[in-house]
Amino acid sequence: MANIIGRQQEQQYLKRAYEAKSAQFIAVYGRRRVGKTFLIRAYFETKDCIFMQVIGKKDGTLEDQLAIFTEALEAAFFANFGLKIQRPPNWHEAFKLLTAAIDELSASKKIVLFFDELPWLATRRSGLLQELDYFWNRYWCDNPRVKLIICGSAAAWIIDNIINARGGLHNRLTGQILLQPFNLAEVKDYLKANKFRYGVKQILNLYMMLGGIPYYLSLLDPKFSVQQNVEQLCFQAGGNLTNEFDNLFSSLFEQANAHEELVKIMAKSHSGVERSELVKRAKLSKDGGTLSKRLQELEAAGFITTFKPMDKQRGVYYKLIDEFTLFYLDWVSPIKGKPIDKEYWQEKTKSQTYKIWSGYAFEMLCYKHIEQIRKALKIPGGTVVENWRFVGKQDDRLSNGAQIDLLFDRDDGVINLCEIKYTDKPFAIDKAYSQRLLAKADVLRNKTKIKKDIFFTMVSANGLQETMYSEELITAVAVAEDLMTE
Repeated sequence: MANIIGRQQEQQYLKRAYEAKSAQFIAVYGRRRVGKTFLIRAYFETKDCIFMQVIGKKDGTLEDQLAIFTEALEAAFFANFGLKIQRPPNWHEAFKLLTAAIDELSASKKIVLFFDELPWLATRRSGLLQELDYFWNRYWCDNPRVKLIICGSAAAWIIDNIINARGGLHNRLTGQILLQPFNLAEVKDYLKANKFRYGVKQILNLYMMLGGIPYYLSLLDPKFSVQQNVEQLCFQAGGNLTNEFDNLFSSLFEQANAHEELVKIMAKSHSGVERSELVKRAKLSKDGGTLSKRLQELEAAGFITTFKPMDKQRGVYYKLIDEFTLFYLDWVSPIKGKPIDKEYWQEKTKSQTYKIWSGYAFEMLCYKHIEQIRKALKIPGGTVVENWRFVGKQDDRLSNGAQIDLLFDRDDGVINLCEIKYTDKPFAIDKAYSQRLLAKADVLRNKTKIKKDIFFTMVSANGLQETMYSEELITAVAVAEDLMTE
C-alpha cells in the first residue's frame, strides 16, 4: 500500500463518496505533477472493489484510446478468466461492454471507474463526452455501486467541459476536488517520511525553488543538500527538470507559446501586472477574448492568481504564483544551453542577487500560507487579506510612497500591517527602519482615510532581534516554523 502524505480533506471526501449509498460522479483536477493520479490510485487500491483505471494517451488517435480502454476493462473485470475482448469501434460500444461487465458483478461489489487524463481520451469528434453523459444518465447514476471519477491536468478543459458544461454533462457532477500543491507542512512530512534530514532553512529554500509539487520532491536524493539536488535536477545536462518548463506548458495548452509569453511578462513584475499592461506587451494574445481565455486557463492550472490591490478602484492585476515557473524563468532559462561549471548553482546561491531573489520568493511563499500566518499572529478569523502600494508623485508631500507586503483588515477596528523579511539571522529593527514603518502607516491613513488602529506585525524567517524599536512597535512575529503547521 502506498502511503498518502497529507491530503486529509481529500481523503475524507473520497471516504464519504465511497461509502455513499448513491452513485458518485467526481471531477479531480489541478496542476500537472501535483499527484492526482497517485491520490486516487493509492486511496482505492486498499478497498475491496473493482478499480478500473483508463489513462488517456497524449495525441493518441481514437483507436489508441479505445485500445487502452479495452486493456483496462480486461484487467479490471476479466483478469481472473483470461478473457480477451475485441476492441470496440466507438465509445458507445465501449460503454455498452462496460455496463454489461458491471451488471455481471455481485450486487454487493462496488465499482470505481477512473478515467485519468480525460482531455486526452476525449479526442476530437470521438463522441466520448456525449456517450459518457448518456451512459451515466441512462445506466450508471442509479447504481449506488458505481463511483465514476474523471481527472485531468488540463484544468481549464475540465472546468469548461465537465464542471461548467452547458451541454449534456451540465449538473451531472456530484462533487469535485481541486488538488493543490503540498503546503510547507506537507512537504516537511513528505521529507521526514522519506528519510530526509533537512532543517527549516533547507525546507524553505526547497519550497521557494520547486514549490510543493510531489513529483519534483520524488526526484530528490536524501544524500545531498537542497542546493546540490537543484544543481543536478535543473542545471546539469540530463537533469530531470531541465526541460520541465517546456514540457509542462506543451502538455497543458495547445497554444503553449502564447501562455509562456504571458507568464514571462508576469515573472518580471513581482508586484503583479495590470491587464492593460498585458494587452500592450503580449504579442501573441492581442485579441481581448483570446487573452481573457488564456489568463483563465493559466489561473485554472495554478500558475497565476488574479487580484485587485487595496489602493485600486478599477482594473484587475495578475501575478505569477508557481514557484518552479518563477525559479526557472529567473535562473535556469537565462543560462540554458550555455556551458557552466559543475557547481554553478551552488556558487550562485552565495551572490547578493540570490539573496534579493530569495526575499521575493519567500514573500510569495507567505502568500500561500496566509492561514498559518494569521494563526501565528493571533489575528481573528474572517479577516480580509490584501496588499497595498502607493507610488508617490513629485508634487505630493507623501512623495516617498509606500508598499505594504501584507495587510489584515479586521472587523474589530484594527488593521495589521505586516512586513515580510527573509534573512539568515534574526531581523533587527533600527531607528531608520522604524521610521519607515511609521511613514508607511501615515501614507496608508492619508490615502485610504481609514479610521482603524494600525498594529505592526512581522513574518521573519529567522525571527526578530530584540531592540528598543521592536519592543515599541511590533505586536507579534511569525517565524518559519509557524509556516510549517497545518
